[in-house]
Amino acid sequence: MPDDPTVPVTGSAAVAPATAAEPPLRRLAEPHGLALGTAVDLTALAEDPAYRAWVAEQFDTVTAENAMKWAELEPTRGRYEWGPTDAFFAFARANGQRVRGHTLVWHNQNPAWLADVPPDELGDVLKTHVQTTVRRFKGRVWQWDVVNEAFEDDGTLRDTVWLRALGPGYLADAFRWAHEADPDALLFYNDYDVEDVNAKSDGVYDLVRELVRQDVPIHGVGVQAHCSVRHAPTTLPENLRRFDALGLHTAVTEADVRVALPSDPVKAQAQANVYRSLLRACLLTPRCLSFTVWGYTDKYSWVPGWFEGEGAAGILDENFAAKPADRALREDLSFGGARRRS
Repeated sequence: MPDDPTVPVTGSAAVAPATAAEPPLRRLAEPHGLALGTAVDLTALAEDPAYRAWVAEQFDTVTAENAMKWAELEPTRGRYEWGPTDAFFAFARANGQRVRGHTLVWHNQNPAWLADVPPDELGDVLKTHVQTTVRRFKGRVWQWDVVNEAFEDDGTLRDTVWLRALGPGYLADAFRWAHEADPDALLFYNDYDVEDVNAKSDGVYDLVRELVRQDVPIHGVGVQAHCSVRHAPTTLPENLRRFDALGLHTAVTEADVRVALPSDPVKAQAQANVYRSLLRACLLTPRCLSFTVWGYTDKYSWVPGWFEGEGAAGILDENFAAKPADRALREDLSFGGARRRS
């Protein structure tokens, strides 16, 4: 299918970023062997030149915020709508960016028709979805979030349609199916509130350790890092190191740091400190491959619509002006020595 002509593929004609005089974040991250990325709102990408310019120039890996979720790809059973994702991939290719695929197996944002599928057919339906999607983008996705948010806070498996119908074996199956469809893609488990060593991250650790023991093709663990200045991670370096020790890659996949509104200079500096701690934890972990902010500007942030009274979670404000968080990331990438990679 041809690319969607409504999404320009480069940022060359767009409004210049606020920090255009400085090296792009992607260039600062390069000596560390780290990919610096952002989630992308495809509507904003098509309609907002300033937004498009920042995505094109500052980041070398991109994640579709919603467009690659099942409900968007297959709203009607058996009828796929690839146009928006084809345009997204064309944009990424034109700007030398690698794509994180988000996400294949989740309990959320599934198509409405899935509720009518008999339980004994769900396994085949899920396999078809995973393999159809991965094959469609074979060779063009760097990392896939294969399974997303499968754990409760206490470290037990979440009660989802997949667990009820297929049992816990669906987790390993999903990775095997994805690997069959694209043997070269890196396959990740991804979750929130697993930044610290806690009951939930212990559950994830136990799962992936067992998958590794069984030679299931899992290659990494993504920590989303949806944080706030009131609840910042304190043991993220230790947590990443234990996954590293299993021979797995890690990634910070969805970083944002919300504050109580209205923001002020004190809150903005506290936010910067949290962003800095997240980036440093990744830089200190040899197999941490990428650091992705979940929408870099407050103009299109999902946070205010989800967390009442909180927001201003990005590294730029609503007018694309750099905040202390942007400066914190640039400073650490500029002045830290290149890390050892395993």
